Amino acid sequence: MMAVVTTGNGGYDKLDYREVPIPVAGDGEVLIRVLAAGVNNTEINTRLGWYSSSVTTDTDAASQAQGASAEHKSDGGWSAATPFPLIQGTDCCGVAAAGSAAGAALIGKRVLVRPCMRPNGFDDMENIWMASDFDGAFAQFVKVPTSEVFPVDCDWSDAELATIPCAYGTSENMLHRAGVTSGELVLVAGASGGVGSATVQLARRRGARVAAITSSSKGDALRDLGADIIIERGADLVRELGEKSVDVVVDNVAGSGFPQMLKVLKRGGRLVSSGAIAGPIVELDMRDMYLKDITLIGCTAWDEPVFANLVYYIERGEIRPVLAGVFPLKEIVAAQKEFLRKTHVGNFVLVPPDVPGNNS
Repeated sequence: MMAVVTTGNGGYDKLDYREVPIPVAGDGEVLIRVLAAGVNNTEINTRLGWYSSSVTTDTDAASQAQGASAEHKSDGGWSAATPFPLIQGTDCCGVAAAGSAAGAALIGKRVLVRPCMRPNGFDDMENIWMASDFDGAFAQFVKVPTSEVFPVDCDWSDAELATIPCAYGTSENMLHRAGVTSGELVLVAGASGGVGSATVQLARRRGARVAAITSSSKGDALRDLGADIIIERGADLVRELGEKSVDVVVDNVAGSGFPQMLKVLKRGGRLVSSGAIAGPIVELDMRDMYLKDITLIGCTAWDEPVFANLVYYIERGEIRPVLAGVFPLKEIVAAQKEFLRKTHVGNFVLVPPDVPGNNS
């Protein structure tokens, strides 16, 4: 089969489109023919080794630095060194093609793969991720545990379904952990990205009001997704919203804008995060946190209801995909470059060869 193999930490030269053996599903596993695979920050960050404590810049700056000189990072993965060579690809829409007896009922069905897996059960926070800890979906086939495969019955295209797993799963997990309820005001940083645009929809689905931080050129698209308030990126949040006005902040941006997030939170407010695309090192005034009884919530491991919830929302038509564009798998470099330009709303998707309608 054809796949993109990431050979180590570094620039785009570490992305090698080549022929590799088709994986063989073992006991408790399903082999999936990949129909489409989404592009996410996490694949870029993993290639760059951005998760290393030695990296203090945003993803874009780290990408430029690694383009100049590659450097292997022993702590560059989510929990340790990334197991290179690795087939990345966290988002997978596909068709179950083969598997053990436990997965027989899935064969021939269109499915999504839950990329965040809790191998010790949901009472234990230990987690492993497809495409960070083992080979993922930037290939024609991928094998995964049967427990992580979810059939989906809907009229969405394969590319549209491939926008869902990582971005919407991450978003739903944050809203679930933060306990977002109807009538609350949720402030979403980076609202035009994959996680951000998902959060606008999913927060509105819970009955919350949404204030979305974005560029003015993307405001109409986010209003169409359900945002009640549009705030220009870089604006003074206290001036725009007022102190102690927000119930929940969803901040996957961090960077220099982080201090204002705590200023606008109400007493007892919650700030939840699963990323830091504008930079992981932030300024935190502890008085803003403890004097206002603020709860800070970090999210990596997905809770048990999250992915089943997403499938339910899709099948009931309660959310919709935001597909920014589709590239052939072999054009992954062009897709990641376009992703880093941040001029889009939603998610980009890669389509492997031999998928109907694809000529790559």
